[in-house]
Amino acid sequence: MDGDDYQGRRVSVRDIGARKQAEAEIQRLAYSDPLTGLANRRQALERLGQALAASDRSAQWGAVFLLDLDHFKKINDLLGHKHGDELLRKAAERLRSITRRSDTLARLGGDEFVLLAEDLATDQERAAQQAEAIAAKIRSALAPPCMLSPDAAPIEMTASIGVTLFLGEAADREALLRQADVAMYQAKNEGRNSFRFFDPEMQALLERRGALEQALRQALVRDEFELHFQPQVDRERRWVGVEALVRWRDPRQGLIPPMQFIPLAEETGLIVDIGQWVLDAACATLSAWSEHPQARNWQVAVNVSARQFHQPDFVQRVRSTIEHHGINPRHLVLEVTEHVVLEDIDGIADRMHELSNLGVSFALDDFGTGYSSLNYLKHLPIAKIKVDQSFVRDITSDGDDAAIVCAVLAMGRALRIGTIAEGVETQAQHEFLLAQGCDEFQGYLIGRPMPAAELLDFLSE
Repeated sequence: MDGDDYQGRRVSVRDIGARKQAEAEIQRLAYSDPLTGLANRRQALERLGQALAASDRSAQWGAVFLLDLDHFKKINDLLGHKHGDELLRKAAERLRSITRRSDTLARLGGDEFVLLAEDLATDQERAAQQAEAIAAKIRSALAPPCMLSPDAAPIEMTASIGVTLFLGEAADREALLRQADVAMYQAKNEGRNSFRFFDPEMQALLERRGALEQALRQALVRDEFELHFQPQVDRERRWVGVEALVRWRDPRQGLIPPMQFIPLAEETGLIVDIGQWVLDAACATLSAWSEHPQARNWQVAVNVSARQFHQPDFVQRVRSTIEHHGINPRHLVLEVTEHVVLEDIDGIADRMHELSNLGVSFALDDFGTGYSSLNYLKHLPIAKIKVDQSFVRDITSDGDDAAIVCAVLAMGRALRIGTIAEGVETQAQHEFLLAQGCDEFQGYLIGRPMPAAELLDFLSE
């Protein structure tokens, strides 16, 4: 074939280098965290799947470490996102410096990192010891103060670490991450800057907590709450009022004590809606009692949580509820704790005075258990101090408790603030409190909490 045979033909040469480079970049973005350059959640899950298979073949244990930087949100909010991002990059660098070649280090998102350690040991106890050593290395790597910029103060970097062990493919990838997450939150709840191994009992506890939270949300919708009222009497045992106490009557479990659901309601924010329900129900009861010959002059005390009190529209909600039920505001007492007062004393004072001018009065609950201060008692419209039952319980046998109660009662007299003791259960406690000048009393000696109808029947006995 001579050269003429090639005349008229076209030869095209395509440069595929750019395409391969683009494909590589797409692959990198799909499996990498853009901020730190570490593996992302997707790659971490794939590597964990491979590690489970390898563990099945080798019969060697592995471990998943989930760590969350302590107080990162505060640092991010205080110094700004730029410094927050720099802190995450510094954390990634330090963690990368202590990982082995066979380990996988990834950023799951936010300030959460995961470290996958393989080939620890064939014995579970030995594997746990090695995992403990790795957790200690993580803490040590993060410990030195971190400079985010030349003109910024050094930042202390610590982490809460959750650890779970695995062996073979019987484990589930997402389940392992959840287990490590549970352990991490246990470390955080127990003081931070520490690590905890996953405890199956804690997992069961969290599952029960989740079920309780869901049921609690439904309880509001299904109107499963009810009020019980505990009587309060003066020095002559005359009824002067009641405290409204919320109860939850679950259709399956029956009556659930407040200590089982109020802390959860506080954590989840449901306490705001529950608190409003209590306020509304208490005012409705006051309205119903306005025609009763004995109950019409009672005061009804309602507990107000810190989260509820700090709602921007709290004052308006109280005013609207009073107007809706047409009650005398002087019959409504709002009980707040020292914790509520101390969070923002100036803002709290304005709200309390606004409601006090409306006619509502305030009682300071659990007095003596927090940061008791004469200063805020002078500046806030507090009508009553409630002596906490933890002091009342042993006043006849514990000299320290007796001294605290006497001091609180003396302070109330000096400041012309009424005093009421809660948790009065014995005649001896009542006589001691009477002798020390306590104004009012509440407790099982006087009467147990009961529904409104039973309360009126109890009164007529």
